[in-house]
Amino acid sequence: MRTRWGIQFIKYLVLFVVTVVLFYPIFLMIISSFKTKLEIFTSPLRLPESLQFENYALVWEKVNFSGYVWNSIFVSFVAVFLVVFVSSLAGYYLARYRFRWNGFVLFFFMIGLMLPMKLAIIPLYLLMMKFGLLDSLFALIAVYVAGGIPFAVFLFYGFFRTLSKDLEQSARLDGCNDFQVYYKIVLPLMKPSIAIVGIVNLVNVWNDFFYPLIFIRSDEFRTIPLGMLTLFGEYDTEWNLLFAGLTISSLPLLIAFLFASRTFIDGLTTGAMK
Repeated sequence: MRTRWGIQFIKYLVLFVVTVVLFYPIFLMIISSFKTKLEIFTSPLRLPESLQFENYALVWEKVNFSGYVWNSIFVSFVAVFLVVFVSSLAGYYLARYRFRWNGFVLFFFMIGLMLPMKLAIIPLYLLMMKFGLLDSLFALIAVYVAGGIPFAVFLFYGFFRTLSKDLEQSARLDGCNDFQVYYKIVLPLMKPSIAIVGIVNLVNVWNDFFYPLIFIRSDEFRTIPLGMLTLFGEYDTEWNLLFAGLTISSLPLLIAFLFASRTFIDGLTTGAMK
């Protein structure tokens, strides 16, 4: 009995230590957002003497932060929606319909998992310049959709292969066409996979700094990661405003994960349970 209690105590102790290590940087970011710049340098690990709520108002007014937030929301929503919609249709068609080039098309999508898109940044830049998409949000959306589809198709294809065809056949007997079967029968069963694809792509798009740095020039089209550069001066950095901006930018991801966390975890464990 004592041995079992000791093992449980060690498990919870390890989990507590890991939790503290993982969440301490987030906690430090939040408390630093309520400090003055002097406090950040003199006592970086201590709690603030007084809560500086004006940091959030200043970062909203000093830079075009509302515009950065809107750009990030627009790009993330459109890119994630297109990835989920296109990939789910492609994965469903590849898993349910057999045709001559089925294996080749699937392999074509798998190549996207093997080759990182950043290796082709120069051809991508020239392509965007040729189509007149440089310095626009649509350039970012196109790149994020192209980069997110291979993984999403791979996940949806594997998910559809595990689903029984009985419900789909029953729906067809009731008069549903192929798209109605997908929309009314298959789509409600896809929530765990959609949650995984949605959260993974949302995190990648929301936090990406590389592609906005390459394709965006104007301040009005900057996303949050690129827009935060304006707080870095040549000789000085507004660290208190920077931490306030980082705290604000982390809230949408936190809210999205809280809403989809149960479905996300169910999707991760579905394969193991089967």
